[in-house]
Amino acid sequence: MNIIKDCKGFWVLLIFGNIENLILSSQGATSHVNSIILLGLSIICVILWLLTGKYATKYAIKYADEIEIIGGLAIIILGIQAMLEAIGIM
Repeated sequence: MNIIKDCKGFWVLLIFGNIENLILSSQGATSHVNSIILLGLSIICVILWLLTGKYATKYAIKYADEIEIIGGLAIIILGIQAMLEAIGIM
C-alpha cells in the first residue's frame, strides 16, 4: 500500500482537516475548557482521523470531490465562527 498514491484525492482535505483541528482547539481554549480534557479529545480526534484515512480511503475515494466540498465548507464555517467568537460577536 503506497500511502501517497492511495490518498491522492484527499491531500487538500488532509491538510485542511489538521487546520480544522487547530480551529476547534483554539475555540476550546478561548472558551476556557479544561486543557487536559481538550488535549485528550484532540488526540482522540487525530487518531480517529488517521484510522479513517488509513482504512476508509479505498472506499471513500469514489466520493473524494463531494467529501472535499463538505469538509471545506465545514472548515470555512468553523473558521468564521471562531473569528466571530474571538471578537465577541457570538
